[in-house]
Amino acid sequence: MELTQMLGIKYPIFQGAMAQIALSPLVGAVSNAGGLGIIGSGGFSAERLREEIQRTKDITDKPFAVNLMLMMENIPELIDVLIEEGIKIVTTGAGNPAPYMEKLKAHGIIVIPVVPSVKIAMKMEALGVDAIVAEGTEAGGHVGETTTMALLPQVTNAVSIPVIGAGGIGDGRGIAAAFALGAQGVQVGTRFLTTVECPTHDNFKQAVLDADDTSTTVTGRSIGGPVRSIKNKMIDEYIKLEKNNASRDELEKLSLGSLRKAVFEGNMDEGSVMAGQICGMCNKLTTVENMITSMFDEAQVVMTKLGQYRIKEKIGN
Repeated sequence: MELTQMLGIKYPIFQGAMAQIALSPLVGAVSNAGGLGIIGSGGFSAERLREEIQRTKDITDKPFAVNLMLMMENIPELIDVLIEEGIKIVTTGAGNPAPYMEKLKAHGIIVIPVVPSVKIAMKMEALGVDAIVAEGTEAGGHVGETTTMALLPQVTNAVSIPVIGAGGIGDGRGIAAAFALGAQGVQVGTRFLTTVECPTHDNFKQAVLDADDTSTTVTGRSIGGPVRSIKNKMIDEYIKLEKNNASRDELEKLSLGSLRKAVFEGNMDEGSVMAGQICGMCNKLTTVENMITSMFDEAQVVMTKLGQYRIKEKIGN
């Protein structure tokens, strides 16, 4: 079954479950535009998740999903809320969904984990998930090691279920490339940061709009939690501490609450401005609907041109 048929959506595009950003205004707009909006439930209590689901239902009657960060201790409670609220699509990260699969599948919930490697993708398929998001290190936020260009074709070769490509996708060319590498859809995060409906502080949006291709860096590798963000004073200090072999406690003290400072307070010096390497192309504020339709219009043009492209004509004698 094609991904769009499985999920009941028009366009095969997922909105990344960006922590403290993937809330009802953005999620509802994405689903209304024909994509799959995804609520980021990281840090939520059961009642907070229920409120966000109900707010999203007030905005859209189209399918939307909830992302579960499996490191959280209250996952069983959150799953109960999903079942009670009739949510039928779940994406997962930061852990193994195995302990929850029986209950999720018993209630007809589609399970789609985000994975950073072929090995984990194969384990997830064996577990019985419905599809996989293969995310390259170009993405913003928590990242793996392998680039999307290298990861995606290897994952699509290794599994038989639908694969969604993620990391470094910001226009129609990126969508076409993901399809060429075997994906049935894409997940996009950073590009949604520069939409009107994205519920972040204007300073956060402007930081992404002003960024170029070298504006991001990865911190946290020394403690096993790599995160890609736009460089600023806090990131510079974090890097200095890492180079001096600072402890996990020292690093976490510096970054504590930094995402909230950026997203809600607009503090671009002490906040964590999580964004992917594609941010250099995200230089225009637009609506979610315009963004999605223009990306897929461009993708269609690119794929049509490729269908007319004769590789032999480009090879020397």
